[in-house]
Amino acid sequence: MSEKQEMISKMLEMQKKFIEYEHANGVSQEEYFKAPEGHPLASYRQQYNELAIKLVDIAHAEKGSHR
Repeated sequence: MSEKQEMISKMLEMQKKFIEYEHANGVSQEEYFKAPEGHPLASYRQQYNELAIKLVDIAHAEKGSHR
């Protein structure tokens, strides 16, 4: 599997876990934006954002474009 496919798979798995958590527990703005250490969402936004940025960079490199 290519690096791009691995990243997409990881992002989809993260989304799935987030949705499951949200359905079971609800998610407040505080939890989403400032979840305390040890909380299931503690680093979710940062990790997801880093993967998304890398994915955009890969897509630009593949097409020879830039942002």
